[in-house]
Amino acid sequence: MAVRAVRGATQLEEDTREHMLDRVAELVTDVMRANGLEVDDFISIIFTATSDLTSEFPAYAARQLGFSDVPLVCARELEIEGSMPRVVRLMAHVETDLPRSDITHAYLHGAANLRRDLAKTTSHD
Repeated sequence: MAVRAVRGATQLEEDTREHMLDRVAELVTDVMRANGLEVDDFISIIFTATSDLTSEFPAYAARQLGFSDVPLVCARELEIEGSMPRVVRLMAHVETDLPRSDITHAYLHGAANLRRDLAKTTSHD
């Protein structure tokens, strides 16, 4: 097994608690499904959110999915002029047999526009 990093992001339509939990849960489960991961494969997850998202901690959605023993942290995304609003990003550290080149990153909804350069991504519009 190797330690790999998996990236992803999603954009919210609005800053409500339920929408935050739904979108982050979708992001985490998409990362899991695309890479054949289980909760026990995760070492840690770092979530960031843009400053216009204040309704809930993104990590709470992962806790609801069973990530009770996985270290999770939330942080504020840098405020760069012209950056995309209402975005939650994640970087998960996982144990997997996949080579780095086979890791699939997940960019969902409007956040798919953040990484058009990646060959191996999943996206939902």
